[in-house]
Amino acid sequence: MKDKRILYVSSEVVPYLPETEISSMSFEAPRMVNKQGGQIRIFMPRFGNINERRHQLHEVIRLSGINLVINDLDMPLIIKVASIPKERIQVYFIDNEDYFKRKATLTDEDGKLFADNDERAIFFAKGVIETVKKLNWAPDIIHVNGWLASLLPLYLKEFYKTEPLFTESKIVTSVYNQNFEGTLDKDMISKVNFDGLDAKTTELLKQPDYINLMKVAIDNSDAIIRGSKALPDELDTYLNDLTKPVLDYYPIEEFADPYTEFYNNAVLNS
Repeated sequence: MKDKRILYVSSEVVPYLPETEISSMSFEAPRMVNKQGGQIRIFMPRFGNINERRHQLHEVIRLSGINLVINDLDMPLIIKVASIPKERIQVYFIDNEDYFKRKATLTDEDGKLFADNDERAIFFAKGVIETVKKLNWAPDIIHVNGWLASLLPLYLKEFYKTEPLFTESKIVTSVYNQNFEGTLDKDMISKVNFDGLDAKTTELLKQPDYINLMKVAIDNSDAIIRGSKALPDELDTYLNDLTKPVLDYYPIEEFADPYTEFYNNAVLNS
């Protein structure tokens, strides 16, 4: 992976959030590429329960200040950055007072999904892409983790399809067993379609549940990784029927060689 540029976009990354399958792999995979001499950037939301002082987050003024239009509203984009101790890895945080200030991630204290998670997902996807444009950093691979990041492949393939920075970028999505009950806001499809996306590509968002969010990510990716040993049956079948490259699940202590081979042979050469 020497000199390859890989952009990791994840809803959660250790050490900033607790250890889960997603947060652990969103740290270990970039660390692996970094050790191999690759260039990496990690992006995640700046959730309000991330301790900014302890992790030494600071705002990057030259990258902040853009307004992103979400459902006809201007929402200011704030970019913060921190370094993972001992790893020489920078993590960029997508922030906005309305969407990410609350002291929680995706659900309230009763475990109920936040009503604006759909808008947070749109904001996160557009915020990552706009920031990478400002960095003028063209990734060879964009690796997506977690359902809050699931709109990124769709926006790259549709809303930003004429953006030259991403012309050669390959999109990989890891699919995890991170199901949630119910759906996001029923108006999510109209908020996405407000951005002028092709209605055929957003059809699944009429029912914005976990399965359909992941199907949208899968449909707009160039390759898929099974991030969990067991997946919901419907997603399992969906992956089995794909003609694009799919990497089987590997536990965290065994993933390094299969991921490297997959990146080099199945993704970059596809």
